[in-house]
Amino acid sequence: MDTLTYTHQMDAPVTEPPRRVVSLVPSVTESLFDLNLGERLVGITDYCIYPAEQVAKLPRVGGTKNPDIARIVALRPELVIANQEENRKEDVLALQAQGIPVWVTFPRTVADAFNLLWNIMHVFDEPAMVPRVRLIEQTMDWVWRISEKRLEEHPCRVFAPIWLDPLMTFNGDTFTSDLLRVCGAINVFAERDRLYPLQADLGQAEPYTPDDARVQGRDTRYPRITWEEVVEAQPDMVLLPSEPFAFTEDHISLFSQLDIPAAHNGRILLVDGSLLTWHGTRMAYAFNTLPGLLCAEA
Repeated sequence: MDTLTYTHQMDAPVTEPPRRVVSLVPSVTESLFDLNLGERLVGITDYCIYPAEQVAKLPRVGGTKNPDIARIVALRPELVIANQEENRKEDVLALQAQGIPVWVTFPRTVADAFNLLWNIMHVFDEPAMVPRVRLIEQTMDWVWRISEKRLEEHPCRVFAPIWLDPLMTFNGDTFTSDLLRVCGAINVFAERDRLYPLQADLGQAEPYTPDDARVQGRDTRYPRITWEEVVEAQPDMVLLPSEPFAFTEDHISLFSQLDIPAAHNGRILLVDGSLLTWHGTRMAYAFNTLPGLLCAEA
C-alpha cells in the first residue's frame, strides 16, 4: 500500500490509515458507520445519535462546543475529525498541542459533502462502500434533473429558520442552501449576508464597511433577520427544523400569522433538522424525502 498523507490547513499529517478515531461531528460519526468504519471509533460527542444501537456502546467526550480534551487524549486517538462550523478552533488547537492529528472538515455544498465521503474512504483505505456512495450520487443526479425543470416552471421559494430568538437563517454559501437547491427549492435569503455589528442585522445600526477590520474573518453566512424581512421575502413554504433550534407544533401558529404564501396555503411544516443540516451519508435520506415535500400540496 502506498504511503498515505492527508493534510489540512489546521492538521498534522496522517501517514497511515487511522485505526483509533474520535469524531466530534455527528454527521461524520453516522457516515463512518455507513462506510464500514464504525469499529475504528473510540470516542464520539453527546450529540452523535446515529446509528442509535452502535453509538450507544461508544465513550462520550462531551458536546461539540465543549469537548473534554483530557478524555479525548486519554483515548489515544490517531485522528480526531472536527468541523469548522460545529467545533471551536481553540479545542482543535488544544488537541494539536497534544500531538493529535485533527481533520477539520468544512463542506459548504452538496459536492463538497460527496468529496468528503470519497476522501474518508481514501484516507481510511476502506473502499467497501464505494457502491453505496455511488448510488447516493446517482440518486442526487436524478433528483437534480427533476429539480432543474421544477425550478424553471414552478419555483418553490423556501424559508427555513435555524433559530427563533433572535430569528436566524442561512444564506446561499451553505450546505443547507445548496441541498435545498438540488432538491428543487430556492432559499429566499440566499443573498442575505450577516451584518456587523449584530444590531445592523436588525436594521438598528449602520453596518461596518467590508474593509473594516472588525468584520475581517467573520462568518457572514448566518444572518439574523426581522419578521418584516420574512414577510417581504414572501416564501411559498416555511420549513421548521428540529435542530439546531427545536421548533415544535407550537411554532407553526406563530409563522401562520404572517402575510406570506406559506401561511395562506398551509405550507408551514416541521422537518427533521438532520435532513437539512447533516452532510454525509444522511444525504441519502434527504434526497428521498425533501423533493416530495417541497411545496407539495398541504
